[in-house]
Amino acid sequence: MIFGHISNVNSEPYPQAIRFALDYLAKTNFDAMAPGRYPLKGDKIYVQVLDLETTPKAKNFPEIHRTFIDVQYLHSGTEIMGVSTDLGNNEIATEYNPERDILYYADAENEQELHCRPGNFAVFFPEDVHRTAIYNGTEKIRKIVVKIAMSEI
Repeated sequence: MIFGHISNVNSEPYPQAIRFALDYLAKTNFDAMAPGRYPLKGDKIYVQVLDLETTPKAKNFPEIHRTFIDVQYLHSGTEIMGVSTDLGNNEIATEYNPERDILYYADAENEQELHCRPGNFAVFFPEDVHRTAIYNGTEKIRKIVVKIAMSEI
């Protein structure tokens, strides 16, 4: 996992696809974009613009992906992201869905919290369990997720 702020990124050591995603996030006016899915490099790299309301932690299941990396960027609002390493000990809540590339766990062992403000980003790899859009109360957020196929790394 990588965590940082879009205003202070040294992406030089990162793979080209992650550098591409971070550069896109830094240079795009997301206030002018409607929610939806937009291709950046076909189906291999695409972006989702999401307007969400946060929910309490207990109402969000932690998730993992097997074939895509998530580069999650908080454009506006406040959120907490739960993160942990997938060691294979978590109880499965919903089996892996290959069409959506997602598996939900009932909970996440050794979960840590990242308190995010606008500009924060996190890169989640397939071994990174993550639970996002959580907050103590309901907060409107605009979240941008760049999905990168593992084949691009």
